[in-house]
Amino acid sequence: MNVKTILLTGGGTAGHVTPHLALIPRLKELGYDIHYIGSHGIERELLKDQPLHFHSIQTGKLRRYFDIKNFTDPFRVLAGASQSLALIARIRPDICFSKGGFVAVPVVLACRALGVPVVAHESDLTPGLANRISARFCKKVAATFPECAAALGEKGVLTGTPMRPELFRGSRDRGLDLVGFSGDKPVLLMMGGSQGAQSLNAALRAALPRLLPAMDVLHLCGKGNLDPSLEGRPGYYQAEFLSDRLPDALACADLVLSRSGANALCEFAALKKPMLLIPLPRSASRGDQILNAQSYERRGLAHVLLQEDLTEDSLVSALFALRDDAPRMRAALAQQETLDGTEAVLKLIQTYQK
Repeated sequence: MNVKTILLTGGGTAGHVTPHLALIPRLKELGYDIHYIGSHGIERELLKDQPLHFHSIQTGKLRRYFDIKNFTDPFRVLAGASQSLALIARIRPDICFSKGGFVAVPVVLACRALGVPVVAHESDLTPGLANRISARFCKKVAATFPECAAALGEKGVLTGTPMRPELFRGSRDRGLDLVGFSGDKPVLLMMGGSQGAQSLNAALRAALPRLLPAMDVLHLCGKGNLDPSLEGRPGYYQAEFLSDRLPDALACADLVLSRSGANALCEFAALKKPMLLIPLPRSASRGDQILNAQSYERRGLAHVLLQEDLTEDSLVSALFALRDDAPRMRAALAQQETLDGTEAVLKLIQTYQK
């Protein structure tokens, strides 16, 4: 059998990695030898148990605002490009699939220089800076939102987001047993993303005395954000993150409080979970999460509370409004087609590989 080699890349946040986790089992079934170029960041941690060869390069963040690191990071990008050239010349992949993020740019540029075809994927409603730079060197850019596919012109292809099949195999009973809840009250799951969300964590914890009489709270607070003073509090369970048990946690959740990264939104919508979204503000992002959240709100699939309006009082009011609106929102979510992009992305990979 003629074994094909695929190079995966992307990193910086969990959102740049989780679609790879959906693709990797299918790629192995199809007989690919899988290599991954990333940084020493979260992608290494999330992929440590995957059947692939992981390679690290130096990275520099692409910023559109002033930061002292803007003077040094271009040299890191150049170093990463040099390292990528050496790695790709040795690996000799038949295709590269890029999920974006700042680590992907030097990899895509090196692939172009060495004649390796590239297919990319953009999760957000508008293309991020890394994918806008990379798009000109790609065969196609798969997109989650139709607005994004249109913005990418002839390079854009609407595929949806690759989703991990294990997310749909969770058990409510196992989830309740994990966190010690009876299931008599609605369960609120708070997820702040791979880095956690300090302001959300603080507001939610301040609101616990008013929330816990009406709902149980399963709080995934991010690495280093546990509060020892709340351990053992009835109706409250905290963890930095969950990996293998996340499907069970999702299965037992009746309501979700979250940032609005596109991959997470697609997963919550596919699982028919009513959502209160608090997107990252423009002061901390390019505004993509605000656009994602507004898109879901317009379609009646989520409520939105902007970061600048977040207080203990506003959070409590918004969560009770979500609880009361949950039956209508579940009905709206049930009408939405689940667009799992796994097979569509695999088709693009197989179409453009050497």
